[in-house]
Formats: sequence, structure tokens, C-alpha cells
Amino acid sequence: MSLQKINARTIVLILMIVAAAAMRFVSYKFPYVLSNFTPVGAIALFGGAYFTDKWKAYLVVLVTLFASDVVINYLYTSTWSFGYDGAIWIYLAFAIMVFIGSFIKKADVINVALGSLASVGVHWLIVDMPWVHDASIYPHTLAGYGQSLIAAIPFEKNMVFGDLIFCTILFGGFELAKSRYTVLRSQQELAV
Repeated sequence: MSLQKINARTIVLILMIVAAAAMRFVSYKFPYVLSNFTPVGAIALFGGAYFTDKWKAYLVVLVTLFASDVVINYLYTSTWSFGYDGAIWIYLAFAIMVFIGSFIKKADVINVALGSLASVGVHWLIVDMPWVHDASIYPHTLAGYGQSLIAAIPFEKNMVFGDLIFCTILFGGFELAKSRYTVLRSQQELAV
């Protein structure tokens, strides 16, 4: 594959991820209605599925999420902060979502929906552990973990809806673009 094809594909993937991440700022403006209705899970799956060099998937997704977190933290607190309580666990969950996305070899409705549900499950089980957040209102016990999981269901439901919509846009948009522009196809796709 020529350098031009690698660059065009990579640039388009990065631009799509950054554009989707910008939608996080819409949910900031409507925190109660759109809480957790964001593209972050879809971005992770999309990156994992389409970057041929998997290190690029992790790098682009996690750096994009970090940059948007910095801006969102500033919008909430009016101070620049580059971390927050439990951030390591949250980024671990998104790294696992990128890994899940790497198993999507054919971007059809079933594979993407299953990947999306698995990603939401990972987010739910990792991010809602009360012992990873110093300010958790739940006891740092298994019972507290259960309470936290139950309380998180409405937020995770919003994440399911957000993932399904943003996965449809990202995966569907890139598949459409690939069908029209061969420069966006991977070397494997061109070999078929």
C-alpha cells in the first residue's frame, strides 16, 4: 500500500474520531438529559476496528478522550486540570473498549451492536467500582459495589443509546466512504 493511502485513511479516521469527540460538549450543555449519552464508547470501538496499526487506535482514542476531558473539566470548574479521581480506571475501561473493537473484522449491524453492548458492560463494571473513587457515596464493599451498579443503570442505558447512534454514524459513515473512495480501504480489503 502506498504512503498516500496510509495517510489518507489514518487522517480520515482521526478526523472522524475528533469530530465525534466534539459531541461530548453537547452533552455538557444538557447534563441531566444527556448524561452519558456521548460518543466515547463508539469512538473506542471504531478506533479499535479500523486502525490497522493497533497502537494508533489506542493512542488516538485515548489522547482524544484525554483532550476532551481536559476541556470538559475546565468547563465545569473554570480551572485547567489534567486528571481526576478514578481517571486511571476510566481510561483502562476505554482501552479495553478499543481492544473489543479490534475483534470487529466485519462492520455489520450484529458485530457492532455486540461490540457496543460488551463495551457498555465493561464501562459499567469498571467505572462504577466504589473503591476506585475517593468521593464515592457507596461503601467500599461488594454490597456497595452492587448499590453503585444498580444506581448506574440509567446512565449506562444512555451510554447504550449513545453508542448505538454514534456507532451507526461512525461505522456507517466510514463504510460508505470506503465504498466510494478506494484510498480509504485497508491493504487486506484491496487484496480481495
